[in-house]
Amino acid sequence: MRIILTHEQTDFDGLASLLGAYLIDERATPILPRRINRNVRGFITLYGVELPFVDPRDFRADSIESVCLVDTQSLVSVKGMGDETPIKVIDHHAPREDAPKNWEIITDETGANTTLFVEAIQERHIQLSTVQATLLLLGIYEDTGALTYSRTTPRDARAAAYLLEEGANLSIANDFLNHPLSVEQQYIYDQLREAAQHLNIHGHLVIVAAGSAQDMDEELSSIAHKLRDLLDPDALFLIINIRGGVQLICRSTSDNIDVARIALHFGGGGHPRAAAGLIKNRSAEEIYSELIELLPELVQHPIRVSEIMSRAPQILTPDAPVEEALQRMQRYGYEGYPVVENGAIVGLLTRRAVDRAISHKLKLTASSLMNPGDAHVHPDQSIEHLQNVMTDTGWGQIPVVERDSHTIIGIVTRTDLLKILTTKAPRPGYLNLSEKLKQALPPARLSLLAAIAEIAQEQRAALYIVGGFVRDLLLERPSLDFDLVVEGDAIALAQAVSARFGGRVTTHKRFGTAKWFISGQRPALSRSPDRSVGSVEGSMVGEQLAPATDAPLPPSSIACEDLPDTLDFISARTEFYTHPTALPTIEHGSIKLDLHRRDFTINTLAMRLDGRHYGELHDYWGGLNDLHKGNIRALHSLSFVDDPTRMLRAVRYEQRYHFQIGKRTLELLLEARPLLDRVSGDRIRHELDNILDEDNASQMLTRLDELGLLKVIHKDIIWNEHIAGQIAALEPDPPPEEFWRIGLELRGARLKKALAYLQWLIPIPIYRIQGVIKRLKLPRPLAESIRAACLIWHELPDLVDQKPSLIASRLAKTPALAIYGIHQTTDDPKARQTLEDYARKWKSVSPHTTGHDLHALGLPPGPTYKQILDDLRNAWLDGEVNTLKGEQRLLKKLIKSTTKKIA
Repeated sequence: MRIILTHEQTDFDGLASLLGAYLIDERATPILPRRINRNVRGFITLYGVELPFVDPRDFRADSIESVCLVDTQSLVSVKGMGDETPIKVIDHHAPREDAPKNWEIITDETGANTTLFVEAIQERHIQLSTVQATLLLLGIYEDTGALTYSRTTPRDARAAAYLLEEGANLSIANDFLNHPLSVEQQYIYDQLREAAQHLNIHGHLVIVAAGSAQDMDEELSSIAHKLRDLLDPDALFLIINIRGGVQLICRSTSDNIDVARIALHFGGGGHPRAAAGLIKNRSAEEIYSELIELLPELVQHPIRVSEIMSRAPQILTPDAPVEEALQRMQRYGYEGYPVVENGAIVGLLTRRAVDRAISHKLKLTASSLMNPGDAHVHPDQSIEHLQNVMTDTGWGQIPVVERDSHTIIGIVTRTDLLKILTTKAPRPGYLNLSEKLKQALPPARLSLLAAIAEIAQEQRAALYIVGGFVRDLLLERPSLDFDLVVEGDAIALAQAVSARFGGRVTTHKRFGTAKWFISGQRPALSRSPDRSVGSVEGSMVGEQLAPATDAPLPPSSIACEDLPDTLDFISARTEFYTHPTALPTIEHGSIKLDLHRRDFTINTLAMRLDGRHYGELHDYWGGLNDLHKGNIRALHSLSFVDDPTRMLRAVRYEQRYHFQIGKRTLELLLEARPLLDRVSGDRIRHELDNILDEDNASQMLTRLDELGLLKVIHKDIIWNEHIAGQIAALEPDPPPEEFWRIGLELRGARLKKALAYLQWLIPIPIYRIQGVIKRLKLPRPLAESIRAACLIWHELPDLVDQKPSLIASRLAKTPALAIYGIHQTTDDPKARQTLEDYARKWKSVSPHTTGHDLHALGLPPGPTYKQILDDLRNAWLDGEVNTLKGEQRLLKKLIKSTTKKIA
């Protein structure tokens, strides 16, 4: 085994060098040192799950093949090493004079050791994730003072620029940087620290300090940086007398404190997190007083733990066996469970501990495996406090405890925190969509929602519209159809609504769902509403609005126009899959977990309706951000394994909205592609039906073909530019003329979909079409039409040259849909005319003579009747008979011939 090591008490340059060495040689194992700087440990706590580092406590090796030592020339011995183990050093310090002779030492003069690895990564075209690029950037920035130290080289700057191009996140990097101070700077630093005034403004810790630096020429921003790191405020304001006036320096670590806006008030400027201004002709005391008065007005309220936590958390007791813990982790996907005894938190059981116990076949309980402790947060505490708790404890799941009752009411995870810290998704309820809702829905439906929302509030149940309705509302493509999700008992709410307004309710207790049948109650709902709904002013995608202050009051009864026939009520739930492609097993859950079970982030948006929450947008999984980016992103790595039909939906959404399937999601899709073969035909056809109902179905099917999904559905499915063009040319409401005799049940969108299937499938060879029909489980009438059309399609070139009588005979038992479908599919004008002639004229041709006439002429009943009548019809079709007299003459000949045969 090859391993990678760095120095103890490592900084970001050492950690980034570990990563760089691993990226160049992924078969080597990067082992963390036992002692790590606090800011580095904080980074690993938050982002370590995406990095390849191995905890030294978890490392086991009988023998070590070689060691790569980075950013140091001091080796810490590891079990498995010997005196002859090859040691390779990659460092940016001068070589040690006393280094062992058998060491291979590579050094170069760069400001940061990480730069050496970034240059090699760039040369090898190694792709970096955002977290990897950010860590490498931190390594360069920390050892070069963000490229300001005198030892910085052009190579460091070029490496940093490359990492920014690869997606390094400066905001994250800025949170973890450290800078040393000069002697003069240290003097000012101590002065300001002593003068610091700590203020609590809307729950934020804001520090204001004043000082003097009139005799100093050093830059002051590093002092602000160090004070911020030491005091850890949400915002820091320094007011410093200098030779040219008063220097205002502002720093913020919270999105709720925009220091650029505050600096602008004093004539300065900058960015929301860092701003400054040189103020002349005003005293520091005057500026200090004005700033103190201004802060309560410009500091926003922070994001609280309660806004991102999941309610009703699952917990373990200390005596829970490891097998139970593993089963829960596999079922729900959680990485850690609080261990609770008599209502008190006693520890956290992690997936890592469970996996190690299982691998060693240890029959242990949660109390033996847990990390002991009682770490927790309160719902009213800020996410900055939560971040500190996670960093200090290393726990990735923190229980949320009510202050007064000390009851565990929720849990918040590292993922919850990262979604807030690393994306621009709005906090739940921060955007209000009530005005958009008012514009999208008819008054009757708005009144209906208001009435149901009032009943939900009476029951203390949170009520939401979720998924596609909210997505399309934000995309300015509103729909009239919606389902209601209840964080509580949906069946009880539906029954309460029915009790107030009438109507019939059907329930499905296993899934916690109910359907309210409204149509029969329209007379009872027919009076006009008492007041209008949706009175919140203005709302755009991304616009920041306060919660509704004048939410709609429900009417005593509801106008009946434009009401749906039924309305579905669904209890918020979570689900898990017992095996790939299985239907999910359902359990009740929170709205957050309910949204997490959905297919893509853009479908996880929810709009709350009850009480003062009316119109609030809840975005727990980054859906709004992906909506803005035009990104189709699966929620987790097993999404397509759990439900392979999501691959078809991914393409449908991508093409419908002109979005792009995200890179990682596309990788997951291609990896899971073979599982589509295991999905039932009914489910596959349902997704294809949905695709064929779309305006740009042709582009969707072309994309499915590009991704190799059609061939996985069935190897004989054909797709090419010709078929794509034909389906693209189908009209939304095909208007077949009456002579085609297409039944009323196949008009409009249904006919378009049937024609699409026909045009798509009839070019398949006759001996293979049955396998495709069986795979897709097509409805019998459509399947019969496709089979018949397939047969005719391959005979068509020869058939069109035959006599009309032969053509009519061949097509006599062919379904009308099949004939019309062939007519719409073929590009041969002669074939189209032939099929039209058959449908318009030949199909309805029949002789004047009937079976009664033959009986009256003394001909005994039997098969000869049909033969004579067919011969007469064929004669009319082929032009051999043009008049009634001509038919009568031919009839005499046929009877005479038939009589002779009988005789």
